[in-house]
Amino acid sequence: MKAIICQQFGPPDQLLLTDLPSPKAGKGQVVIRVEACGVNFPDTLIIEGKYQFKPPFPFSPGGEVSGTITEVGEGVSRLKVGDAVFSMTGHGGFAEEVVADAATTLPMPPTMDFVTAASTMYTYGTSYHALKDRANLQPGETMLVMGAAGGVGLAAVQLGVLMGARVIAAASSEEKLAVCRLMGATETINYTTENLRDRIKVLTAGAGVDVVYDPVGDRYAEPAIRSLAWRGRYLVVGFAAGDIPSIPLNLALLKGASIVGVFWGAFAQREPAMSLQNFNQILSWIGSGQLQQHIYKLYTLAEAPDALRDLMERRVVGKAVIKL
Repeated sequence: MKAIICQQFGPPDQLLLTDLPSPKAGKGQVVIRVEACGVNFPDTLIIEGKYQFKPPFPFSPGGEVSGTITEVGEGVSRLKVGDAVFSMTGHGGFAEEVVADAATTLPMPPTMDFVTAASTMYTYGTSYHALKDRANLQPGETMLVMGAAGGVGLAAVQLGVLMGARVIAAASSEEKLAVCRLMGATETINYTTENLRDRIKVLTAGAGVDVVYDPVGDRYAEPAIRSLAWRGRYLVVGFAAGDIPSIPLNLALLKGASIVGVFWGAFAQREPAMSLQNFNQILSWIGSGQLQQHIYKLYTLAEAPDALRDLMERRVVGKAVIKL
């Protein structure tokens, strides 16, 4: 099978397209013939050795796939050969075939296409867990979404609107903010040309925001926390801007605020029943057309390094997908 492999930690241009033996399913596993693979920020970290999980070399990046099962391992009864599925694999998805745990593999609804299926788990799974389980977002509350034009950011914008919140989207260009408005954001902030705190004060009449959804971190985190309302919740989703910020904890004290971690992958493994319940709701919204992924571009397998580079350089609006 063809696969993109990482032989040493480094930038995307060091990745290699090569031939590898087809994988075999072990106990509790399935083999999936990959039709599409989502491109996510953790993929850029894993190839540079910056992610919390470091697979042994050589490995393929790509943690979110859709495709057709070609083999089932011992103990797998819920899934069968020929099933169209989507799966959270962690890595290995930039390949024609991948091994996946049956526990993190779900049947695709009949009306869902492979590209949509491969761009659902990380973005909507992360964002819905964050807003529902970690922030307890309520109708009528105001939420600020940082990095709102990225994959998880746009998912948070859409879900926040569906959950009845007033959504303020913050991103780095007018082009990106235009997409956020199309997805339902009530107001927008360009944080490369506007002062984040000042603009939030104006938009909230000084009251601040109830929830901050932040996959960006770096220098934007502290002004976002300073912009929380009383009993506000700041969601730590990721650090796409680079540095992990150091936060003065007196800010949480003074605002009666919560700084809440969001690690969807661990949640899905530790609390599978609740994770499945969340996904049933997400799939219902997708099926009814209330959620619709914004696909930036489809890439071939050979173009996977380009997809990672586009993501790292902030060109991707919404979701990039490898289509095999």
